[in-house]
Amino acid sequence: MQIDLIKGHGSGNDFLIIDEISNEYSFTEEDRANLARVLCNRNSELGADGILFVMNSEHADGRMRVFNADGSEASMCGNGLRLVARYICELKGLNEAFIETMKANLKVSKQEDIFPQVHTYQVEISPVLFNLKALPLNLNKSSLFNEKIEELSPELKFTALAVPNPHLISIVETEQLSSDLQKQLSEKVNGPNHLFPDGVNVSFVSPLQKDSIYVRTFERGVGFTNACGTAMSASSLVTCLLDMNEYEKSINVYNNGGRVQCVVHKLEDTYSIDLIGNATYLYKASVSLNLEEKTFTVSSRKNLAEQTTYEKLQEDAQQMIKQSM
Repeated sequence: MQIDLIKGHGSGNDFLIIDEISNEYSFTEEDRANLARVLCNRNSELGADGILFVMNSEHADGRMRVFNADGSEASMCGNGLRLVARYICELKGLNEAFIETMKANLKVSKQEDIFPQVHTYQVEISPVLFNLKALPLNLNKSSLFNEKIEELSPELKFTALAVPNPHLISIVETEQLSSDLQKQLSEKVNGPNHLFPDGVNVSFVSPLQKDSIYVRTFERGVGFTNACGTAMSASSLVTCLLDMNEYEKSINVYNNGGRVQCVVHKLEDTYSIDLIGNATYLYKASVSLNLEEKTFTVSSRKNLAEQTTYEKLQEDAQQMIKQSM
């Protein structure tokens, strides 16, 4: 089987984009999971955090399905959605569009560059759910807001929410960021455990300056990642709930992969978040794939020049993090 793809990233969270709109691919569900396991393997010629399948939709401009590197399907991915937003908008000649995801049709749009010559897109992150059954999280309560979970940590306070991916957020000090605490508790809640039977994304959040935060995320199905779009969005919302930041104002969110902006909207008891950041293409490639043997070879590859300008954004972000922490 011959497959054409684009490798790109949002905030360093890298994906392989496979276009099922323009190509006559016919994948089974098992094929999709195996494609992710084989092509995303970091020891292979490609390697990525996951695959973005771009598909036709009956009631939106396009559809996105996200498969993690371990073959599991994610209900949503904010960084990946920016890449799909760019792909759909460029394919169909649009400046804004609606993309069908597992839980909702979400609005996306092209924006002014977040940094000179960095392709930038805004995507909607919703719905936002606080009911613990939505994650699920097995505690004898309906929600968890800035509270301790003693069997995870006697010192940290957590907020749990689904956007719609499940997230566990904690505001931490610099010392806690530099310790092994996040790794230990993340591996616990993403292994066999009774609290989070389906696993959960775990984010540690540190305030930097006014309207600026740093977020580091252990992503279920992936591990520590440069950035997780829904985690940065959820973290921004939590800082607004805690009166650390303001609704309707841009929040600069720094991560190991760079920087994005989030704007949190509140309408009565309903929330949504705008996630604004890069959609950078690294290269285009064709692969010859044998799914039965789970092997592939890269038959052609064309590198693109976009990463050079993105690295300037990264350098700027890293300077800000060092100065503020």
